[in-house]
Amino acid sequence: MSPRTSRLARPAVLAGVLGVPMAALLALVVAAWPPLHTFDTRLARTTHGWAQSFDSVTAFNRVLSDWVWDPWTLRALCAAVTVWLWVRGARRLAVLLAVTCTIGTLAQQTLKALVDKDRPVWQQPLDSANYAAFPSGHAMTATVACGLLLWLMRRYGVGGAAWGTAVALAAVSVVGVGLTRIWLGVHWPSDVVGGWLLGALTVVVAVGAYQRAEARVTATVPGTGGA
Repeated sequence: MSPRTSRLARPAVLAGVLGVPMAALLALVVAAWPPLHTFDTRLARTTHGWAQSFDSVTAFNRVLSDWVWDPWTLRALCAAVTVWLWVRGARRLAVLLAVTCTIGTLAQQTLKALVDKDRPVWQQPLDSANYAAFPSGHAMTATVACGLLLWLMRRYGVGGAAWGTAVALAAVSVVGVGLTRIWLGVHWPSDVVGGWLLGALTVVVAVGAYQRAEARVTATVPGTGGA
């Protein structure tokens, strides 16, 4: 297999690796599998108890979840990068970013409506959230936004300390926002895992589709770039 073929095949392999656990988790959630429900409930009750005991930590988590890592904040960041790409003439990349973020949002909202899983309910709620629980929109949006932005940075040759810092920030953001949703009691753990998996799957499928389209264009018109 040539390096080019290997590069194009990699997203398909990753999509399979991510798609299988996502499909399995979705099936278990829809079936209300008792062991998963028990795990979700026990962990949610434990973290809710901690959140009630540590007011300052809970307040900090609320700021991170509702402002810093809020889906609208991340969408605004992606919108700004989309405009930057468009102005620089990287029109196809701009469209990829905008379309993928839009499709990701529509996919998670559609899945929420279809699964219609109830969120945790507490006598003393620490935060509020809209729509159904599965998958977590915060976790999915962070995964899609950070995944695409890291891919774009790598594509533009970012490396060294800047790349290491970006990867660290992305990892903290993706993992962190999921944990804040559990801590604040607005999502079950399985919702967050579902958001991570579906977000990663969305990025892999989008990047794979883009690379295949780019390869076809390059083969048709030698010397054509991917931007």
